[in-house]
Formats: sequence, structure tokens, C-alpha cells
Amino acid sequence: MTEEETENTDQVTHQEPKRKTPLWQKSLPWLITVVCFGYLYSKLSGAAAREGISLIEYLGDVFAQVHWGQWLALMIPYSIFFFLIDTLVVWRVINWFNTRVSYGDMLPIRGSSYILSILNEQVGKGAMGLYLNRKYQVPGWEVGSSLVFIMFCEFYYLLFWATLGWVLGRDSLPAEFGLIPWIAGVAALFFVGWIILFRSRFGESASFRDRPAFKAFREASPLKYLGLIIIRSPALLAAVVIYTIALRLFGVEANFLQMLGYLPVIFFGAATPGPMRTVAITLWVILFPGHEGQMAAFGFVQHNFFIFFNAAIGLIFLRRANRELFG
Repeated sequence: MTEEETENTDQVTHQEPKRKTPLWQKSLPWLITVVCFGYLYSKLSGAAAREGISLIEYLGDVFAQVHWGQWLALMIPYSIFFFLIDTLVVWRVINWFNTRVSYGDMLPIRGSSYILSILNEQVGKGAMGLYLNRKYQVPGWEVGSSLVFIMFCEFYYLLFWATLGWVLGRDSLPAEFGLIPWIAGVAALFFVGWIILFRSRFGESASFRDRPAFKAFREASPLKYLGLIIIRSPALLAAVVIYTIALRLFGVEANFLQMLGYLPVIFFGAATPGPMRTVAITLWVILFPGHEGQMAAFGFVQHNFFIFFNAAIGLIFLRRANRELFG
């Protein structure tokens, strides 16, 4: 056996075993889901009892009153528009920090990842990383760095619009939303420290910042963070219009300023781990008291249609994605 083969054998032999995911981490999404469904059941059954009918009849009446053709006419174009903007975000970041990819070539990468995102958003992002690694030879850690950068910017993008929504429509929002400007202030201070850490000589002593996992943050100027927020923002502004109009189809009135305050918070909830976006659905019921059935139905169909329709878009690109990934 050659010296190189011996060295490789030793590396395999001394490889650390994979760490198992803690039980609490596996259980947390399901615990959140059980709590949310318990809350929704109590609210919906109470509303049905006040009407003097069963829960099934109550929900059936809610669904029967919706103009589904008009609702689909809103949601299908919006979902396609979101897909195009979401792909644009990923395309821009990959071209900034990893490799040159055309927007047309990014469409099947992002589209096919939506299929796996039905189960878990992080699995979908992992599939994008594998695709870029195999097709463009981008190191996995560097792709991961770019995807984490997108998630980091998404937090600030939602927080920015939540703060603006609170400033413009605070009188129509719950008192609890008064915490938003305080959270935004703390997040702004953290962002300044983050930039100093990765973009100035004061952070040079932090050896971890030179790792491949932080490549995007080392190379990202403040303008790139701002640029990504600007690129992403049309999707939220479109959502404000679409969700406000769609809500009226369910018999609940809301204005655009109110929705601008609500949607970023609900989208934060949609990012919480758990199947069927139960936290986001629960937030709709909490934010519109007195309309339990309408809001539960609205939240359920809005978020789950969005997930499954995006996955259907991914099916259009799946054959090409499989050919390029495994062919």
C-alpha cells in the first residue's frame, strides 16, 4: 500500500461519526404543530357552538361562500411572480459570490427545489447546493454561505417592511406590534457589529470569519445587503395587494396599510418549523378575532396553495434538473 493510500485510509478510519439530531430538535416542529392545532380547534369549535352547528358544517359554510374562481385568478399569477423574484434573488447572490450562472439556468435549480421544500425548506436549499456543486463545481460550503446570506437578508427584509408597516399604520395594529421598532433597533445595532466583524480590520482577529462558510459575508458590502432587500421587495408589495383582495373574498375586510403591518409578521411565522405553516395560520386567527372560521380557512388555503403550486412549477423543470444533475 502506498503512502498516499495509507494516509487516505487513516483519514477514513479516524473520521468522526455523524452527530445524531437531538430528540428535542426533532420533536420541536411537531410540538409547535400540536399546540397550534389545539388552539385552532378550541377557537373554531367555540365559533361553531355559537352558531349552533357542528364544526364540519361551520367550516363547510365558510368554504362555500368563497368565490374560488376569483381567488385562483389572484393566486396563480402571484405565485408565478414570486417564483420569478425568488429565482432572481438566488441568481444574483450566486453570481456575486460563487460562479457565473444565467438567469435561465437558475430557473430549474430554484424551481425543482420547491418540490423538496414541501417537506422542509432547508432540504430544498440543500438540493440547490448539491445542484450547483455538481453542475458548476462550486464548493458545498461556499454555496451554503450564499444561501445563509439570503436567509440573513430575508430577516432584515421582513423586519424593514414590518417596521415601515408599523410606522404607517400603527393605529390599526395590535398594541403588541409596538415591539417591532424596538426589535428593529436591536437588529440594526447587531447589523453594524456584523459588518464591522466581516468587513473591517477590527474583525481580523476572529479566525472563523476566514472559513468557507462565511465567504459571502466577507465579500458582501452593505450595498449588497441593501440590493438584495430591494430585489426581494416587489414580492412583498405584491403580496400586500393580493392578500388584501383575497381576504375580502373570504368575507373579511382589511386595508392595504393594515396588511403591510401584518404580512411580514405572518411570513416570519411561516418560517417557523412545522408542517402546513401552522404558526402562520394561527397568526391569522389571532390577528382577526371574531372571524375564526374565515381566517383559519384563509390561512390554510393561502399558505398551502402557495407551497403546492410552487412545487407544481418545479415539476415543469424536474426533468431538465434531473438530467443536468444525474445525467
